Amino acid sequence: MARNKVEICGVNTSALPLLSNEEKEILFEKIEQGDQAAREQYIKGNLRLVLSVIQRFSGSNENADDLFQVGCIGLMKAIDNFDRSLNVKFSTYAVPMIIGEVKRYLRDNNTMRVSRSLRDIAYKAINAREALTKKLNKEPDLETIANEIDMKKEDVLFALDAIATPLSLYDPVYQDGGDTLYLMDQVKDKKNREELWVESIALKEAMNHLPDREYNIIKLRFFEGKTQTEVADEISISQAQVSRLEKNALKHMKNYLD
Repeated sequence: MARNKVEICGVNTSALPLLSNEEKEILFEKIEQGDQAAREQYIKGNLRLVLSVIQRFSGSNENADDLFQVGCIGLMKAIDNFDRSLNVKFSTYAVPMIIGEVKRYLRDNNTMRVSRSLRDIAYKAINAREALTKKLNKEPDLETIANEIDMKKEDVLFALDAIATPLSLYDPVYQDGGDTLYLMDQVKDKKNREELWVESIALKEAMNHLPDREYNIIKLRFFEGKTQTEVADEISISQAQVSRLEKNALKHMKNYLD
């Protein structure tokens, strides 16, 4: 993919409009009322988001115009499905959708192509999972998904594995302002339990110098092996706050140990 390309799909990327938060709110109110002109303006005002995403795929050797168009599809899907009542920034919601759309495009156009039948099974399973999650208010297990689409559990698992794209532990999965949460923050560490830490008197002493809330977060995260999402639910704060407090606590502990 060409780097630093100024014009993509006939769009001068150096002159892309930038919407204020107030403008976004006003436009989205009109979009929810079916105003197509407002939708078009909102799309144009968020094309910088698409541009920033496709720049992450600069090493893919794909045509920048193609990736930009695919990214715009992801942006439009995000606009059509965004729920303002969730109190989440639009960019936080849209970026993963744009990334997902680009990754699907790259996967489907890879030289190691997955058969059409496998892709069809996988996409049916994905759609069924989304529908069942809304219906059951929780993510269904593989067997439930397989029953929903009348397929063998093994066939569904094989199809989903076939289309899966390997992820880096450092892939961003959520952003809140300047705080980025990475995939590694969501991984539960079952090995890093208390029995592996308790012998370190210095470490325990460092923890004892933390404020109560930070102490509790470190205990839950590293002694009990919980994810940031689980910790956030348990102590009733946002995941972004857990991330900030955890980083701050680890910094203080490092300074103490040094």
